[in-house]
Amino acid sequence: MAEGARHFLDSFKDPEAVAHYTDGPRRFVPALDGLHRMTGLLLAERVPADAHILALGAGGGLELKALADAYPGWAFTGVDPAGAMLRLAAQTLGPHAHRADLVEGYIDDAPAGPFDGAICLLTLHFLASDERIRTAAAIRKRLKPGAPFVAAHGSFPQGPDERDRWLDRYAAFAIASGGDPEQVAKGREAVATHVAMLSPEADEDVLRAAGFAGVEQFYAAFTWRGWVGYA
Repeated sequence: MAEGARHFLDSFKDPEAVAHYTDGPRRFVPALDGLHRMTGLLLAERVPADAHILALGAGGGLELKALADAYPGWAFTGVDPAGAMLRLAAQTLGPHAHRADLVEGYIDDAPAGPFDGAICLLTLHFLASDERIRTAAAIRKRLKPGAPFVAAHGSFPQGPDERDRWLDRYAAFAIASGGDPEQVAKGREAVATHVAMLSPEADEDVLRAAGFAGVEQFYAAFTWRGWVGYA
């Protein structure tokens, strides 16, 4: 596993970090609720009313709950390497928990499918480029022909003068959203040190290299981007 992924996975084993996880995404990710809503709409364009959706990086369960609330006929398989985060996902799902099969592991541990659609939110940025391509290709392999895949994660210009500027904006947004400045500074440093972000153009190339067609960007919010593509 890449050092960056290991660093953040280790943090998800910390009970205190897990207990407060659901506070973090909304502070760091602009319009997170809107991202979840758009994700559901993009899937719903193509999937049946009784769709089975694969969610990679499902720990915490925020996106699973949003989709389960909005689409009562859908079932889910959620995959995440952090067992504590999967237990949190089950709690977050509440009465919807019976609709989700939660698997501890990585994409290679996911069932073969084929699934009607897939999502991977706030996760792929932990992987180096080659591993992103391999992971995205493994997702595509588990999808029905033409099935939608929605990915969203950190992605911003990586030029020598641009990267620090965008990381500063990432931190400023979190502080403006109520984050503790000291904790936000630690988070910024962790991202700067351990996460191999790509530019939006390079991230689109990852999805195409993995075999997805019709790749379109649908979400852009400070240091975050989202795309939809089709198997």
